[in-house]
Amino acid sequence: MKTFNIMIVGVGGQGTLLASRLLGNVLLEEGYDVKVSEVHGMSQRGGSVVTYVGYGDDVCSPVIELGEADIILAFEELEAARWLPYLRKGGKLIVNSQQIAPMPVITGAAFYPADILTQIRDLGIDMVATDALSLAQEAGSSKATNVVLIGVLSNLMEFDEEVWLKAIDQCVPPKFVEMNRKAFDLGRRTSC
Repeated sequence: MKTFNIMIVGVGGQGTLLASRLLGNVLLEEGYDVKVSEVHGMSQRGGSVVTYVGYGDDVCSPVIELGEADIILAFEELEAARWLPYLRKGGKLIVNSQQIAPMPVITGAAFYPADILTQIRDLGIDMVATDALSLAQEAGSSKATNVVLIGVLSNLMEFDEEVWLKAIDQCVPPKFVEMNRKAFDLGRRTSC
């Protein structure tokens, strides 16, 4: 089996690390060799965060080079655009249609690009854009956006729903499990 590569990208505080833990648990449960690498940058100040996840029979490195990602799971529009060159031809982009202004935009030194999702679509990218933030709020907390997006991602992977729910049970503090299960379900209902 070839190695499959998934990138999870966002900004600090969006829960990308929990999302990578959930995905890693599912892949291990399914018997794959899994390698995960996290790059934080200025994540605590809202900076870019990227996690590389490689899985297959024998994964040598989790690092994903330009044009090698089978799937990019983007927690924010600008991060989707920033990491798009890593998507392989024919790969899939899942993006939360949320905009979080980076520091240069907040300080007035730059502008947030307009119509990012339209520009990505115009490139012919196979993309699913969803308002994961609204779905997370429907589940009970905006902090569950990450699990909504994992729910969307689960549609592209042939694993039983119970494996995903078990990962939520194992990775999420008990008092937040039911809310995150609901967030996952809302995301899973999003078609890819």
